[in-house]
Amino acid sequence: MANPLVECIPNFSEARRPEVVEAILAAIQAVPGVHILDRHSDLDHNRTVVTFVGSPAAVEEAAYQGIARAAELIDLDHHTGEHPRMGAADVVPFVPIRDITMVDCVEMARRLGKRVGDTLNIPVYLYEEAATRPERTNLENIRRGQYEGLKAEMGINPARDPDFGPRAVGPAGGTVIGARAPLIAFNVYLTTDDVSIAQKIGRAVRNSSGGMRFVKGMGVLVEGRAQVSMNLTNYRQSPIARVVELVRREAQRYGVGIHHTELVGLTPEEALIDAAQWYLQLDGFEPDQIMERRLFDADTTATAGESAPAGPDFLEQLASATPTPGGGSAAAHTGAAGAALVAMVARLTIGKKKYEAVKDQMWRLIEQADALRVELTAAVDEDAAAFEAVMAAFKLPKDTEAQQTERNTAIQQATFAAAQVPLTVARRAVRVMALALEAAQWGNTNAISDAATGIALGRAALTGAGLNVRINLLGLDDQTAGAPLLAELAEFEKRAATIEGELRLALKERAGLELN
Repeated sequence: MANPLVECIPNFSEARRPEVVEAILAAIQAVPGVHILDRHSDLDHNRTVVTFVGSPAAVEEAAYQGIARAAELIDLDHHTGEHPRMGAADVVPFVPIRDITMVDCVEMARRLGKRVGDTLNIPVYLYEEAATRPERTNLENIRRGQYEGLKAEMGINPARDPDFGPRAVGPAGGTVIGARAPLIAFNVYLTTDDVSIAQKIGRAVRNSSGGMRFVKGMGVLVEGRAQVSMNLTNYRQSPIARVVELVRREAQRYGVGIHHTELVGLTPEEALIDAAQWYLQLDGFEPDQIMERRLFDADTTATAGESAPAGPDFLEQLASATPTPGGGSAAAHTGAAGAALVAMVARLTIGKKKYEAVKDQMWRLIEQADALRVELTAAVDEDAAAFEAVMAAFKLPKDTEAQQTERNTAIQQATFAAAQVPLTVARRAVRVMALALEAAQWGNTNAISDAATGIALGRAALTGAGLNVRINLLGLDDQTAGAPLLAELAEFEKRAATIEGELRLALKERAGLELN
């Protein structure tokens, strides 16, 4: 399977200062694994559109770095341009390209939005597929009034409260982050400088005024020529060729024509093939008649099966004749698997109309479960390192009385630390169980058995971690030192038993399943 690939197309409110644009691009390019495919700066719009791709993690980080640099260098109190804007980094969409889902891109938007709001103190609004409110699906609704309107209403009108970040607007304005399908930014220049004609045509073609379903349009003056500036949000349903012909017909009403057209950024190949097929009337045309496609397919076939060797398998390490990784690491690994199941169930719930009422709850489960999975995965190595520290302490010299004292102190400290690591795993395992219970109670009933399995894995992680806590505490000379840890562990086990009881009720009520 190929590596996941995601696209990001941030729009920055700057084009007239090349040094600022270059600084933003440098911040994006500095992230390893990110490739800038295109940049487009429009002086009249005073706006730069950047297109880059990479792995989800790299693209998310690069988007953050671009937003942060733009916030440093762009002051909207001194910004003018033809294009509507409300932020230095005005809009930042993620687009799934390969082996990544729209839900994955929504998660990226939410994570990035929270990070930008928390660390850069910029109000963040989620839009399109990531929107938290129906009225925020469309970008124009969020950006209405632009920066000046947002600044005047923030903190006064609750409808302008952001999804993340402060209820206050600085010179960087607000940023709109989201996930969407591929969009084509397409401009038509007219044979006139009368911008009112372009504005009338913009109203005629855009969906909000009764035009084409997946077209957003407006009229502006660019380089002394009237321009119909459009976004095609679904090029399959509203193809480029039909859009151009509608603009042409409307322009004829006012005695003008089309001077030329322009793509802003990149476009899917399919959209151009469709336009060529429409205009050339190529009946029966098949895309694989394009020579470059055949060449690409041949190259792909030749390199199929070439992949990097997999890293060492955890289960193989666990089965080897070494004391680490051991039971504590296995417990952490098991807990991480339970957390992964919680996130899976939540993801299978989001996007289903039947479960729309619990969408926000499921997003919270995803965020918390993913965080627990990362922490428990790290604990696999932490537990092994803690036990290795105990073994290293036992190997300290003991020839003199001073060495014996120092060795015993080191053993006691390392042993106590080795008990604390699995206790932390136990704490996280119970949290996994609690999240899995929520997934079982409120999530997609088709995946309720997966949620129940998450609880079972969390319980297994708790049991394994608890055994490691107890065995390590037995090695302490002062048994009273371990009493608080044992008391905390007992509370975890009590909570786990309650969760298991609540799971039985959920399984019976929601799925008709009964556990012995």
